[in-house]
Amino acid sequence: MITTFGARLSAAMDARGPLCVGVDPHPALLTAWGLTDDLTGLRRFAEICVEALADEVAMLKPQSAFFESHGSGGIAVLEQLIADARARGTLVLVDAKRGDIGSTMTAYAKAYLTEGSALAGDAVTLSPYLGFDSLAPAFEAASASGRGVFVLARTSNPEGSSVQDAVASKADGERSVAQGMVDAAAQLNVGAPRLGAVGLVVGGNLPTLNLDLSGLNGPILAPGFGAQGGTVADLRRLFGPNLEGVLPTSSRDVLRHGPDAEALRAAVRELRARLTEPAA
Repeated sequence: MITTFGARLSAAMDARGPLCVGVDPHPALLTAWGLTDDLTGLRRFAEICVEALADEVAMLKPQSAFFESHGSGGIAVLEQLIADARARGTLVLVDAKRGDIGSTMTAYAKAYLTEGSALAGDAVTLSPYLGFDSLAPAFEAASASGRGVFVLARTSNPEGSSVQDAVASKADGERSVAQGMVDAAAQLNVGAPRLGAVGLVVGGNLPTLNLDLSGLNGPILAPGFGAQGGTVADLRRLFGPNLEGVLPTSSRDVLRHGPDAEALRAAVRELRARLTEPAA
């Protein structure tokens, strides 16, 4: 019997705290770590991240673009990172933000959500802006393999508001484009215990939420925490004092402490302590 992604994520957050760390090997960071901006440096970067962080966090989030930029060899490094982290018992969210239609979306689903694919972690990020229902092949593949998806709803970048906050007239009243994504995800999570497999990406640094997340019954990935300005106080203001089901993600605030493995671990432990400290 397949253990659902929601169940695995809930267990990981209970055991290791609510934190996702992004693995973003951009050129400036490779240089700062004393590594070369090539496959050798990329491979060592990935190895250090897994060695230092795999036992410390609920989930690792490799940013696929930074691996893809190195060509087929970079994708091979990403595949190895996914395998190594999962072998250590860490959930892996492949941050690929895929979204398309028809047979192309089916191919993306096969690559990122099908058992046996080297690019399949535990979940993948998806962009719904060709229409939420265009992602149906991914939802079906995730359900079949016990994986999850995180659908972009209201993202942390300021440019996103021009599309995501736009309001369209609907038969059931006016709602923003982002709220439409929330409502569609909630429908797919109906009946799931604790956390459904369809999560959302909602920025943890937004000035206001302007979303009703009460019916989601799924996880929320909250980028924008840390280097983009989001604080623990912001997270609690946006998502409630207990941060139920919320997984803040930090990349630069953690990775700037590398390449020393113990310094990376210390940074994670400090963030985790702030996130789990009882609300005042």
